[in-house]
Amino acid sequence: MPPSIILVIPCYNEEKRLKPEEFKRFSLEGHLQRFLFVNDGSTDGTLKLLEELQACDPQRVEIYNLPKNLGKAEAVRRGVLRACDQRPDYVGYWDADLATPLRAVADFYVLLVSRPDIEMVFGARVRLLGRSIKRKASRHYVGRVLATAISLVLGLDIYDSQCGAKLLRVSPAIIDLFRQPFRTKWLFDVELLARLIQARRGTNLRQVEDVVYELPLHEWHDVAGSKVRARDFAKAFFSLALIYCQYLCPR
Repeated sequence: MPPSIILVIPCYNEEKRLKPEEFKRFSLEGHLQRFLFVNDGSTDGTLKLLEELQACDPQRVEIYNLPKNLGKAEAVRRGVLRACDQRPDYVGYWDADLATPLRAVADFYVLLVSRPDIEMVFGARVRLLGRSIKRKASRHYVGRVLATAISLVLGLDIYDSQCGAKLLRVSPAIIDLFRQPFRTKWLFDVELLARLIQARRGTNLRQVEDVVYELPLHEWHDVAGSKVRARDFAKAFFSLALIYCQYLCPR
């Protein structure tokens, strides 16, 4: 049987930003590839749009409808657990606005296949010559400050934990990271890494820096209508303190 991949797509009021045709066109040749759209209590026409998309391709599109808005962290967490119940080889989560194009999934997959030691691939928005990374300057510079703080708290040289493109190799250890609700709503990616650090601290298991790979993206474009606001960056530093105390503070 060919390897299977399920991408979790969290959606909250994405009616104007969702690109159904992109999802319809995407395929990864030789693989069982499905989308699990988590409708996070949307109040606009998102659910109707998703139902139309599912009707066009019911074999590849599943909808997980949450009756009320729980936030991206919980939508992703529940979506990943639901996807893993179907026993895929790989599970990922991808921003609904496709700021990272779906064609990048192939790069993530090839890396995981060629490197069996890698358990998680994180997309990284690195401005390099020959690549198309278009991000508002203000967000870029504030993001770099936050990224530096995240690296210091985790004790990892991670460049971009917040990019909304991730692909994970499914295993009991990875599934366990999603069992409990995240304490933070915005920095759940950082909390995921902190949980992995905590789980492997003092063991003979391979450590985080050996199993997580940051893959520089060829293309990432800021899409208008993001739910992230300036105040969220301020809240992020409080969340970082919470993550440190919960998972990383020496006992």
